[in-house]
Amino acid sequence: MSRWDFVGRRAELDHLLVAATGAAERGLFLSGSAGVGKSRLLREALAAVPADGHAVWSVSASATTAALPFGGMVQVLPAEPPQRLSPAGVLRWAVGQLQQQAAGRRIVLAVDDAHLLDPPSAALVHLVARAENTTVIGTLRDGEQLPLPIRALWTDGLVDHVELAPLGRSDTVGLLAAILGGPVDAGSADRLWRLSGGNPLLLRELVMAAPADELTRTYGVWRWTGRPALAPSLTDLIDTRIGRLTPGVRAVLELVAFGEPLGLHLLDQAVEPADVETAEERGLIAVEHNDRRIDVRLAHPLYGEMMRRRCPVSRTRRLQARLAELLEAVGARRRDDLLRVAVWRLDSGTAQDPALLLGAAAQAFARYDVPLATRLARAALDADGGFDAAELLATLLMFADRPEEAIAMLDSVAPDATEQVRCVRWLTVRGMVSYWGLSRESTVDEIAARGAELTDATDRARVRAFEAIMRLHRLDTARAVRLAQAVLDRPAAGVAARELARCTLAHLQAAQGQFARSGAAIEQVQAEAARWRGDMPYLQLALELARGTRLALAGDLAGIDAIVADEFADLAGAGDFRLGTGYLAILRAYAARLRGSSGTALKTALEACAVLATSRVYAGLAHAERAQAAALRADAALAAEAMAEADRTHAPGMAVLYPWLEQARGAVLAVCGEPAGATKHLAALADRLRDDGLTGHEMLVLHDLVRLDAAATPVGPTCTDGGRRTVAQRLAELSERVDGPLPPLLARYARAAV
Repeated sequence: MSRWDFVGRRAELDHLLVAATGAAERGLFLSGSAGVGKSRLLREALAAVPADGHAVWSVSASATTAALPFGGMVQVLPAEPPQRLSPAGVLRWAVGQLQQQAAGRRIVLAVDDAHLLDPPSAALVHLVARAENTTVIGTLRDGEQLPLPIRALWTDGLVDHVELAPLGRSDTVGLLAAILGGPVDAGSADRLWRLSGGNPLLLRELVMAAPADELTRTYGVWRWTGRPALAPSLTDLIDTRIGRLTPGVRAVLELVAFGEPLGLHLLDQAVEPADVETAEERGLIAVEHNDRRIDVRLAHPLYGEMMRRRCPVSRTRRLQARLAELLEAVGARRRDDLLRVAVWRLDSGTAQDPALLLGAAAQAFARYDVPLATRLARAALDADGGFDAAELLATLLMFADRPEEAIAMLDSVAPDATEQVRCVRWLTVRGMVSYWGLSRESTVDEIAARGAELTDATDRARVRAFEAIMRLHRLDTARAVRLAQAVLDRPAAGVAARELARCTLAHLQAAQGQFARSGAAIEQVQAEAARWRGDMPYLQLALELARGTRLALAGDLAGIDAIVADEFADLAGAGDFRLGTGYLAILRAYAARLRGSSGTALKTALEACAVLATSRVYAGLAHAERAQAAALRADAALAAEAMAEADRTHAPGMAVLYPWLEQARGAVLAVCGEPAGATKHLAALADRLRDDGLTGHEMLVLHDLVRLDAAATPVGPTCTDGGRRTVAQRLAELSERVDGPLPPLLARYARAAV
């Protein structure tokens, strides 16, 4: 890997430069933890100091020179000082030497790791800072004993002292992109940022130690899918930070490593409170208030990785069983306590209750943590969890992009699905896997036929709700509406079935430009989330698709910003729920493109393509958005390549997305030098959308025609006077039928263009 580029830290760099070259002659010292980037920032500042008017000297103190008089200044002082000078005389001589070498220029003395200076060197730095026409800048490491002359620099008002904070998330993303030579997907960047704590040195070690098969590049976007690899260099860094541990403090760190966040009252029951206090005083753990509970975490995420990997297997299992016992003893009252106990029981080899494992798996899925939910569901199945465990595991395999395994799992328990309730759940889950996972369009008719045989009204409503949304996706909109409305009209329908049907209607209403009705339906689904999420957590995808379609067609970019920043986005990213994160990335790319941020749009669209690379549900849509972003950047080759990939990956069962793909095709034709072909294609698309009743989409396609200078192009059927409406006339008509402030604006723009 190449040397890390300098990314971010603009405010800190500007502060250093002003301190070094400004008129105030007041220096600056930066302090921070090892590896936070102090030395690199100092080097970048020195490189930017104008050489013609400044005499710049840089010294790096070290443990090697700390015991030698003036050892820290050996890089800038003559090798042999005059003989028989007093200590004060040597200091005056040294200052004079620097002034003589400067020859009237302003002196800038930079001292890296000033805490390691020997006493005479520290005194000399202090004297230089007091001299006229001089500035001292430097770095210090947190937690180190400082020489008194260095501490006196800011207590005497000669320099400013600033704590250098860790890198923020955005700077970390930029740094990763610089070193890897391409963008990093949001989930991977977030994990690396959290694990490194924003420390560039730790970040570098994590990236360099990652195995090649776990740090991969897809569609130009890097993804990290493994656990942190603790290379020897990284282990040494963490060891230095942790230091020597007594057995009691080690026990504290091990328990917190396996249980964090761990309630302080539980920790005090398991270890000596005095050891907890010692760990906190040494900065190894952090104690924080969380509502009415006091939780304990390790002070750095990598401390946990180190402690867990070094703990012997037998002690690991004993500690995890002990954590489960402690939480069970106090009643496991919090919402996530069931999940924590189940994981500890599973990891310690003491999990014997399939109901516990199954309940925890469902809870993990409700939080969209697909890998954890899959692990727990498989354990429940192995513990004789039976049909319920197999059904949940198959659902999770579908969302982990393993539909063939999911079908095999469901077929293996088909003999157990004899009673009607189980039969309905088996039928709907298998239908979902078959239709969206394996792209078998015949699934819809199979579900319809099986659903017609059901006698219970509640069960029949659930099957009809699934059939309705499948028919919407294959663009059988009339039957989809009838089925969804029938579910809503049936009092016996369960909550999940009703809200799934409502999502179907909300999505179609958005595509038809009925944004107000669609928004009201979406709000109702959201209001019922607590009641349907435990039964059908994947209903969130239908909700997001309906909501995203409405916001995108209405041009509500602030609304898109809100949904990509809400709780679901965070949960989906942390839990590897790829369909959710992939679709939200498409929306982010769309919003960036409409704002004119073509670079951000392309990067985010690439990220969506990478996340959805193994799934065909939204893959075509992601590549279509990538084509749009490339077209906006006038990159014809990339736009054409992305459009070809959209066609290759688009699933036939996702016909409801055709407006987005065909609109992107028009943009690709235009950027590839075929404006006439683009106009012809978009005009035909507008006619098709009009026939399908998708006026929300039609409005945006007509706007694209206006942008192609085709506002006077005829579209639609022949009118009674023998003519056809122009694009501008059709937009004027739609401005009275489509909700929101955008349609009248587009109509006025079209009239102006004509």
